[in-house]
Amino acid sequence: MSIKSFFLKQVMKIKGVPPEQIEMITTMMEKDPELFKRIAAEIEQKKKEGKDEMLASMEVMRKYQHDIRNLLQ
Repeated sequence: MSIKSFFLKQVMKIKGVPPEQIEMITTMMEKDPELFKRIAAEIEQKKKEGKDEMLASMEVMRKYQHDIRNLLQ
């Protein structure tokens, strides 16, 4: 486990994310870290354009929905 994964898990624990979801999220991020970097960058860009963070997140996640589903399999 990388230091990045360790801290990510700790933050999710503090936020109250269930352990099985923490494991699922970190596994997906380890499989395709570039996908999650693109997602984060696009969300930030939409926020800079004036969109609400929640709306920006939903739009970007919808765009990458297929890729995320593939990681779950």
